[in-house]
Amino acid sequence: MEYEGQICRSPMERAAFSLPVTVGCCYNKCYFCNLFKHLQYRELPLDQVEAELRRVSEMGAAPKTVFLGDGSAFNLSSERLLEILALIRRYFPSRPAVNMDATVPSVLSKTQDSLRALSENGVRRLHIGIETGLDDVLALMNKCHSKPQACEAVERLHEAGIIYDAHIMTGVAGKGRGVENAAALAEFFNRTRPGRITNFSMFIHKETPLYGLVQNGKFTPADELENLEEERALIERLEITAAYDGLHDFVPFRLQGKLPSDRAKMLEKLDTAIAAQKKKPPVVALV
Repeated sequence: MEYEGQICRSPMERAAFSLPVTVGCCYNKCYFCNLFKHLQYRELPLDQVEAELRRVSEMGAAPKTVFLGDGSAFNLSSERLLEILALIRRYFPSRPAVNMDATVPSVLSKTQDSLRALSENGVRRLHIGIETGLDDVLALMNKCHSKPQACEAVERLHEAGIIYDAHIMTGVAGKGRGVENAAALAEFFNRTRPGRITNFSMFIHKETPLYGLVQNGKFTPADELENLEEERALIERLEITAAYDGLHDFVPFRLQGKLPSDRAKMLEKLDTAIAAQKKKPPVVALV
């Protein structure tokens, strides 16, 4: 299948078979994001999805994980998702785990019986853009949920037996609020227990609405030193068992590990990076 747009998925899904079932993002209004601005969201026809499954099956593939794309496949109706899950089982009888991106509203829109049925038919993990632990920052970034709504969605996923993985962005709260955001995120994660946390440390592209907020003085970006310090404050406060992957585009640094076993090594690596960054001119992730 020719993949329309750019492939967008968590680095923790790099070994999965990517199966497009939608194009673009059903929300597509977050002020920091330009990944899907050029695409019109739509659902792909079921026969097109089945054709791709047949093609890969006939190649002899037996994936352990299938990742449903694009930006928020869980927005599909429960009925359509169950049809896709049935096709996956038909072409891959080994019953691979099925993961995808989701929004908080896409979880809350489904009944508890539907969530349980999706879990029983193969949905294993949902990647959710939590981004920040601060409600005023969620509003500023024009996210599609509030913190209480995110708590409710995650609680319902746990009850249904679906694991949630969280995406966050150090720097999203702006200059001077890194540690505050880290504390709020730690409180949220200690309560909601994600399986994995992926930190796409913020960079601001000129094509995003957030760039306009910077230009008119309504948002002041944190520099990369503060982003590293925020990441350290978060790791220090987390009291959960989870995998962590932190990616930074504007400084040559990546933090990976498992909590709590790798905490000491992760903090040591952060301390080294912070000390090195303090010796350099300030770097702001602004394109």
